Amino acid sequence: MKPRISMITLGVRDLAASVKFYEQGLGFPRMESPPEVAFFTLNGTWLGLYGRDALAEDATISAAGHGFESFALAHNVQSEAEVDDVIRQAVAAGATLVKQPQKVFWGGYSGYFKDPDGHLWEVARNPFFWIGPKDGDA
Repeated sequence: MKPRISMITLGVRDLAASVKFYEQGLGFPRMESPPEVAFFTLNGTWLGLYGRDALAEDATISAAGHGFESFALAHNVQSEAEVDDVIRQAVAAGATLVKQPQKVFWGGYSGYFKDPDGHLWEVARNPFFWIGPKDGDA
């Protein structure tokens, strides 16, 4: 198997509210899709939003669950100022601030927010790992 993540699908309680958060609040580019699901183009992958109960049913598991779900999505950026900007943008769009951006033990700078469904996102400036254009690239 060649390791890759083609798509991340989040089970959401209110599809319309989640679409608004990601599309209007965070500016994710939305793709055409059937009305019961939403897809967004990311750099190198896609984000899918699907009803939480429907996603659990599709996987043949219970939709019951709460608290920490044992994973976080990460968005890496080029600067500490950009971390602050993205966190502010997410909170303004309706996210819940979990951890103020700050210097962290591993040498980077990061903060956390939860989207309207409680999915945990880390926004980080990691001096050891960057996938994206270099300063000055188009």
